[in-house]
Parts: sequence; structure tokens; C-alpha cells
Amino acid sequence: MRQLPMLVLLAGLLPSLAWIAPACAQSSGAGATSSRAQAERNAVDLKQGMTPDEVAQLLGKPQRTALRSTGGSASAPWQGTLQWTYVWGGAASSSASSSERSLSIEFAAKSPEQWTVNGWGWTNY
Repeated sequence: MRQLPMLVLLAGLLPSLAWIAPACAQSSGAGATSSRAQAERNAVDLKQGMTPDEVAQLLGKPQRTALRSTGGSASAPWQGTLQWTYVWGGAASSSASSSERSLSIEFAAKSPEQWTVNGWGWTNY
């Protein structure tokens, strides 16, 4: 009978611990880039018309996202731009502000849920 409360506690904790393994695996996935040099090599393969899934496979998940409306009508509220921003460098270097760079990728949609790369560019962050 003493083991019953412990088993109940463990059973309650298991579902909440299930997210740890996928979260750890995601950061070391094939699409994740760990360095600015690797990111620049991968960014060479960016092409206009790529989908967000294709970009995520190439560069991993973005650190920041933004959605901007172009003032579409009520019949087309999806019109606008989606921007993904990736940031590399800076944290481990002695002069973070000069070595940190970001890559911004802009997506456009011509129909709902059909985002494609419209443009991209590197900037100092």
C-alpha cells in the first residue's frame, strides 16, 4: 500500500516529462544550424518560392517571427507578409554587437495558408 501513492505520482509526472526528449532532439536536428558560417552556407540554397517548411528544413526554426498586414479587405484578411528572423553569433564572442548577424526572410501569400519566400537579406543585428 505504501507504493501506491508513489506510483500515482509517477503516473502523473510521465505525460509532463514526455516533451523533454523531442525538445532536446529538435535542437540537434539536421535543419538546425549552430554557427554563422554554417548558416551562410545553408542560406545560399534559399530560393524564391520556397515554402516555410522547406526553409525550416534548411535553416531550422526561426528565433523571431512577425506578421504584417498590407491592409487587405475583409474578404482577404490573409494578405500581408510573414517575416522570419534568424540570429547567429555574439553570445560567445568578446564583442557581441559587432559579430552578431541576422538573416530576415520575408514570405508573401497569394492565398490563405500558401506562404512562399518573397525575399531575404543579412543585416548586423
